[in-house]
Amino acid sequence: MPFEKVQPERLSQAVSRQIELLILRGILRPGERLPAERDLAERLGVSRPSLRDAVAEMSENGLLETRAGSGIYVAESLGAVFPEPLVRLFATHDEAVFDYIAFRRDIEGMAAERAARLGSDTDLKVIGTLLVRMETEQSRRNAAEEARLDAEFHLAIVEAGHNTVMLHMMRSMFGLLREGVFFNRQVMFRQRTTRAALLEQHRAIHAALEARDGDAARAAVEAHLDYVERALIDLRRAERNEAIARQRLSHDSP
Repeated sequence: MPFEKVQPERLSQAVSRQIELLILRGILRPGERLPAERDLAERLGVSRPSLRDAVAEMSENGLLETRAGSGIYVAESLGAVFPEPLVRLFATHDEAVFDYIAFRRDIEGMAAERAARLGSDTDLKVIGTLLVRMETEQSRRNAAEEARLDAEFHLAIVEAGHNTVMLHMMRSMFGLLREGVFFNRQVMFRQRTTRAALLEQHRAIHAALEARDGDAARAAVEAHLDYVERALIDLRRAERNEAIARQRLSHDSP
């Protein structure tokens, strides 16, 4: 008969499994500091030696890292999908920028459709709260904060789709975007007409999610990223024209 004796689980294994699930589900993020050892052991209801065993095992597996005098952290490396040489290529070739937008259009359209169908009421509340903060921030004309909230809004939609592979992949992609690898997000928020249009597009995405209309949510995301693509093309053209105009000015000036 295909039965085996049940093996008792060590406390450290139970601790590891709980922390692993928090990392897998995106609740604990790369680089995030865990509570202090004493506090964490109390929260988990285990002894500090059992916790240390779990941390040692997870550190060996590359999930956690212990920093002397600082504490226990989720490994930064978990947020890196692309090797550094490839990231440098992304940063220096426009082809990567527009491929990135096309990739986002496909993946985020799917994520929005999933979020409309599978997202909980709490998921949608998080997305709605971010939209309200985006609306508030627009009046303050803080391009950096608007760009940050824009990224959080899109990541919240991915999270609401409840697909762990999609979540970790897109977090890594947005990490590169925040670092300016693909393009400077803040540039998109400097013109009043562009900022107003972007906000209206986010309202349309949110409305479709609230209506639980997956097709409309996907279409709204695709329309938004089509707009971003056109805006970047216009920006590249304007930059090129400005460079030519400066050459003319330099040549013609006495």
